[in-house]
Amino acid sequence: MPEKRAVKTAQTSHSTKNWLLENLRKLKAGEMSVEETAAALSKLPYEDMGWVKVDHHRALRVGFPEVIFGLGKTAEQITIIAERLVSHSPKVLVTHATQEAYEALKLQLGDAIYNPASRTIVVNRSGLKKLRPGITVVTGGTADIPVAEEAAVTAELMDNKVEKIFDVGVAGIHRLLDKLPQIRSANVLVVVAGMEGALPSVIAGLVSVPVIAVPTSIGYGASFNGIAPLLTMLNSCAPGISVVNIDNGFGAGYLAGLINAGKDLK
Repeated sequence: MPEKRAVKTAQTSHSTKNWLLENLRKLKAGEMSVEETAAALSKLPYEDMGWVKVDHHRALRVGFPEVIFGLGKTAEQITIIAERLVSHSPKVLVTHATQEAYEALKLQLGDAIYNPASRTIVVNRSGLKKLRPGITVVTGGTADIPVAEEAAVTAELMDNKVEKIFDVGVAGIHRLLDKLPQIRSANVLVVVAGMEGALPSVIAGLVSVPVIAVPTSIGYGASFNGIAPLLTMLNSCAPGISVVNIDNGFGAGYLAGLINAGKDLK
């Protein structure tokens, strides 16, 4: 367990890259000593707090800061990690977060936003940006929406505009066909489905863009908590499909964000 200690809320809105450049500028201008600069840069590539090693360098390496997986962490642990992340990055994302974790984090980071549908906590201090259009998230049923929302929140935090089309599964395929023009307008699709998991294959056979298939744990006994749709998606005969793990909305949204951004992310 981490030590109980007060951590000041960071007010910086700089990315890790800007933070690094600012420290180097101060050194060059004589506003910081070599020792002070070395102390500041000692937190790169990560900040070792014993029980956690916060990866401040990740945004420089891959273009997006470290994400906190909330499941299995206490509210106190999530709060401390988030505070350290936001001291170097304008964005923080916590997935699989509880209301309890949000309420604890909100006391320290007042601009934190909780989305109960996706079970995510977001801090975004990057200011207003023009969002890149091109990502559409589709679900087979309404029970798949929490995973789909996690994908959407992730892609939106990566500065993408996300369209959502929910409850168009193969049991009523006319609903899907009615939305086909909108689906075909996307640059990349995230398709979320449980049960037998046929929806990504159907959609991939109708579009010319990448389809990221997300199996969910929704279904009756023989779906084996998502194994059945996972195997269906992995064995799809339709080309253009990549498959992430069961209920991994974050992974799907992140991959969609990378595809949609292309070289812009760098």
